[in-house]
Amino acid sequence: MTRKNLLQWLPLALFALVMLTDLRPLVLGTMQRGLLATGLWKAEVPVSPRAPIVPTGGAAYPHSLPLLTLEGRPVNLSALKGKVVFVNLWASWCPPCVAEMPGIYALYQKLDPAKVAFVMISLDQNPAKARALLKRRGYTFPVYFPAGPLPAPFDSNSIPSTVILGPDGQVAARHDGMAEYDTPEFKAALEKLAGPNRN
Repeated sequence: MTRKNLLQWLPLALFALVMLTDLRPLVLGTMQRGLLATGLWKAEVPVSPRAPIVPTGGAAYPHSLPLLTLEGRPVNLSALKGKVVFVNLWASWCPPCVAEMPGIYALYQKLDPAKVAFVMISLDQNPAKARALLKRRGYTFPVYFPAGPLPAPFDSNSIPSTVILGPDGQVAARHDGMAEYDTPEFKAALEKLAGPNRN
């Protein structure tokens, strides 16, 4: 085989390397991250209630979602009653999920954890792959695995999928597909939804 033939086959070989290996989500996610940077895929901001939320001690939280931490400890979404909750369904093999994660992580770092909780739910069948992605990217936001079937409003036919819950557990916004969440408007909407500190 001549050098000219090798050069002709090189693009096909590189394409196959990317598409048929674990590099696929990384490369496609990076390309999609560039598309998100254009600002064309912004998520709709959550809507704040007209009247301020007054937490009532006896009101039941509407969502019982059993989860497992990265370490395998059981937790339930209902423990976050009183906080705005940013729930994101993702997987390490999903390029759009990988693309939107830097924006989610940047938003996570800007918000008060006493008012806004992040629940990143990995749908990876192999938890080691999710852990590897988090370690490689340096993400420290809370990541969980579902401990059973996902109930409404978290069940979705597509990922990434994001659900924003108000402090009372009611759905304030939902977005299926990738989006850029690290915007001043989205941050301000979450802070408004959270209201004054309840500590």
